[in-house]
Amino acid sequence: MSYSDLTFKDKNPIKRWLQMSRLRTALRLAGELRSDATICDFGAGSGELCKVLAPKYPQARIICYEPTPSLLVEAQQNLRGLTNVEFEGDLSCVPEGSIDVVFCLEVFEHLPPRETSDALRQIKALLNDGGVGIIGVPNEIGLPALYKGLFRMTRRYGKFDATPRNVFLSFLGMPPTDRPVAEIASGIQYHFHHMGFDYRRLRKRLGTEFHMRHIAGSPVRLLGSLSNPETYFVVSKEPWLAAGP
Repeated sequence: MSYSDLTFKDKNPIKRWLQMSRLRTALRLAGELRSDATICDFGAGSGELCKVLAPKYPQARIICYEPTPSLLVEAQQNLRGLTNVEFEGDLSCVPEGSIDVVFCLEVFEHLPPRETSDALRQIKALLNDGGVGIIGVPNEIGLPALYKGLFRMTRRYGKFDATPRNVFLSFLGMPPTDRPVAEIASGIQYHFHHMGFDYRRLRKRLGTEFHMRHIAGSPVRLLGSLSNPETYFVVSKEPWLAAGP
């Protein structure tokens, strides 16, 4: 089953709506970009964000970075014909300090500790002095963990992310730490389940690596990050350079 079939083309209409909502939230938080901005979708998956960005900013340079070969092929097929999108499977050809906006959506919940450190280092290196990072992750603790867990139990009861025990622990704010790890591609370690991810730890880590400009929940702004299924962090390298692109 393709990444798109699991997300933007899921059979559940609410899940499809939430997937599109997270893209709209990311674009809203980025604000209106320069027409000639350089943008990177870091961990682009099937490239849905790039599909939205490319016609909106036809003069922009848009880098679709996806290190998993099968997903990169899926993105290339999905974005066929978009001439302002470049595809990268590694970042060696992208100069440091060359990116105005880095979007990183639904990535960090899948990364083990070493891969998390590598991604944070890479994002920081990519951003130019006035650039911003838009980092979106799922909320897998508290109330969102409860309603997500109940939904997952209707689909795959008994799996790691669909047991009453793990759902209840996550609801209490104590998600399980024994998260299964496997390779999504040769040499790439990956958590396939969202269950066990704690956005509070990432928030703390981002605060030590970046200047935190804004935290928002999605899709309902007024609910904040505690009750929404998604949390977004807007970061920059330094507070006095946070004017944005």
